Amino acid sequence: MSHYEKMFTRLNEKNQGAFVPFVTVCDPNPEQSYNILETLVESGADALELGIPFSDPLADGPTIQGANIRALDSGATPDICFEQIAKIRAKYPELPIGLLMYANLVYSRGIESFYERCANAGIDSVLIADVPTNESSEFVAAAEKFGVHPIFIAPPTASDETLKQVSELGGGYTYLLSRAGVTGAETKANMPVDHMLEKLSQFNAPPALLGFGISEPAQVKQAIEAGAAGAISGSAVVKIIEENVDQPQTMLDKLSDFVSAMKAATQK
Repeated sequence: MSHYEKMFTRLNEKNQGAFVPFVTVCDPNPEQSYNILETLVESGADALELGIPFSDPLADGPTIQGANIRALDSGATPDICFEQIAKIRAKYPELPIGLLMYANLVYSRGIESFYERCANAGIDSVLIADVPTNESSEFVAAAEKFGVHPIFIAPPTASDETLKQVSELGGGYTYLLSRAGVTGAETKANMPVDHMLEKLSQFNAPPALLGFGISEPAQVKQAIEAGAAGAISGSAVVKIIEENVDQPQTMLDKLSDFVSAMKAATQK
């Protein structure tokens, strides 16, 4: 059983959905980043979704672009990021850990060696934001070879054919977009997603986590009531880091409060 399957089984038994925060590894710097990851898990995060800093994050709003810039300015490299992730994996052996990133970073090392590296660091899944299902065969083959789940985005505009591909090719979980556009806490998540969830379940897709614009507990509750298996929150988490860059302890306290409140909203 994969870490994701174990997590969803455990949460179902407790009648809960999953809450998954997203942060960029090494934001604002490698040392504080490790403390952040630890705080997220200790405060109730069911899994982690992580970004590797990249100078041109296409689908990200200004908040997550800022995280990338801070991390790169602090000297972050993919090597340092993988080391951090391996440390978190060693501390939390059962925690599902996913990467959310762009194809350039995968290509730069060679597709196979990238996925091998993920497997060695204990990464469970990789979502490549700019690779649609119909261009994914090379990535899926390499992911499966090294036991890493390929994750796909189900956008609100998706045709049945796309949803079918997402369901058949994906593993671990399905990233369900609550709306089209660029990530950010500036905009509220757009429900309803009931129709999409019905289709995904019809195609036996991995459990759906709703992302994009999830910034408050009420939205987590709504996502789970609509039938999603949980929710992912990125920009709202990163905003707390951005606003407290000069106060490391305050940052950790606020992150802890945020995660606890979001997690509490997953109780059915």
